[in-house]
Amino acid sequence: MTFDLFFSGQVEKQLEKSYAPIEGEVAKPVVVAKEIDPFSMLLLGIDQRENEPSRSDTLIYSVVRPQDSKVLLISIPRDTYTEIVGKDKEDKINHAYAYGGEKMAKDTVKNFIGYDLDYYAAINFEGLREVVDALGGIELPITEDIVNKEKDHEKFTIKAGKPLYDGQEALNYVRYREDSGVNRTKRHQVFLNALVDRMLKLNQVSKIPDLIDMLGDNFKTDMQPNSIIELAKTILLGGRPEISGFTIVGEGKRMNGVYYDIANEEDLAFAKQMIENWSNPDTKTEELIKPESREQE
Repeated sequence: MTFDLFFSGQVEKQLEKSYAPIEGEVAKPVVVAKEIDPFSMLLLGIDQRENEPSRSDTLIYSVVRPQDSKVLLISIPRDTYTEIVGKDKEDKINHAYAYGGEKMAKDTVKNFIGYDLDYYAAINFEGLREVVDALGGIELPITEDIVNKEKDHEKFTIKAGKPLYDGQEALNYVRYREDSGVNRTKRHQVFLNALVDRMLKLNQVSKIPDLIDMLGDNFKTDMQPNSIIELAKTILLGGRPEISGFTIVGEGKRMNGVYYDIANEEDLAFAKQMIENWSNPDTKTEELIKPESREQE
């Protein structure tokens, strides 16, 4: 009620700045009803640094079930070898964004996964630094110091065991690249969980307009502003959203001197099975296929 009375109109106006439908596509409106059907969204984490082109370091096929307050995140490692739709070549999947922005990234992920995508949301990592600082930091499960030290990489150290990590440390956490691509992808899932946990733990509705304002030009989506607001209320009224994550693991391979990840076919098949299961509005909560069920096999 507080949000509707004091902040809803302000937030909708701010979100209008981030509304960026893909040219040639008709954005799907979310039908606001007693029950909102599951929908899919491509989450893109964009890392653009000085003197470098934009690249999508994070690609996540997500399925959101608003009525259950549940979200499925299927992470695709950035070096995954696949067809780049619209470029007539095979390359690392994260190159799709560099070649053709959100449209090419969306088309390429749809082709790789084999299922349609209703929406996309792209966030530049730089915009998250201010958000994390505004929340007073976030909790991250860092048990050993993380040191980025290779000569061609940005140098930084993240100390282990801190109760909270500030915006720059959180940014370094998602950027760290001196272990496997799979681990890096899992860190992105951990970060998203930590950010949601912190926002809900603080329970400060009044911060929402400021947080969206901080994202500014660093956030783009083709979901309409009023739809975002209605969905957020539906999901949060169901309690803390439960986020389930799965990563499509790849086997490293060099081709013509370039390193690629060749997706594990069993992982890809299991990801597709989960997407179909979660996307079906008739699937009962207790029937949802969870990522851990594969680990138990």
